[in-house]
Amino acid sequence: MDLSPEQQAEAQRLFEALQQPFLDEARRLAELFAAKADAQLLGKTEFEVRDGLHRLGATALQTALQGRKKGGTRAPA
Repeated sequence: MDLSPEQQAEAQRLFEALQQPFLDEARRLAELFAAKADAQLLGKTEFEVRDGLHRLGATALQTALQGRKKGGTRAPA
């Protein structure tokens, strides 16, 4: 991807901000898988994995939006 210097700086900010949430979710997934027997990896566990990845996606979106918020408007909408 060709990013402008400003976009590269934003990408770096997001990368750094998302590292810990990604690592936290990876830890949760590893613990989830370690706690399950082979016969339990499909079914309910798939939904638990999906929920964790949705949570991670929501965190990523929220992080991206927080960097773009400019505050309230000064004039009527």
